[in-house]
Amino acid sequence: MQLECKTVYLLLGSNLGDRRTIINAAVELIARQIGPIILRSSWYETAAWGNEDQPSFLNIAIAISTNKAPAELLTETLAIEETLGRIRKDRWGARLIDIDIILYGDEIIDLAGRLQVPHPRMQDRRFVLEPLAEIAGTVVHPILQQNILTLLSSLNDNLAVTKLI
Repeated sequence: MQLECKTVYLLLGSNLGDRRTIINAAVELIARQIGPIILRSSWYETAAWGNEDQPSFLNIAIAISTNKAPAELLTETLAIEETLGRIRKDRWGARLIDIDIILYGDEIIDLAGRLQVPHPRMQDRRFVLEPLAEIAGTVVHPILQQNILTLLSSLNDNLAVTKLI
């Protein structure tokens, strides 16, 4: 049985290597293996969160259309990270590529510690909300019942996030 297509929002980031090339490669693989890209944010330079003693990140948010179930989507994004050289060593450590599932339609998903959607800390992180607001400002967080622009305007995170030209 084929699932109906959902609009899914992903955040991609890199703080090692040729960050832009790696993120662009991830976007191409996502489009090929998961579903077409509907929207793509500008590039954002962001200070590292959690472990600040590392290079800054380059981030973008994308919206995709996919008929993949959440568990399959997670498997696919992790495989793309691995294909592009991601090695999981330190939590919040430096990485070639990071692909986070931020929103999956308006669904609330909890796959026993493997995946939580909406991303459980998205509303606390400027590096997530800035690029997401650019492409999904009016989208409503299914738990908090506030749109992304409202969440961004009430955010207390002062981490540096700079939109690049």
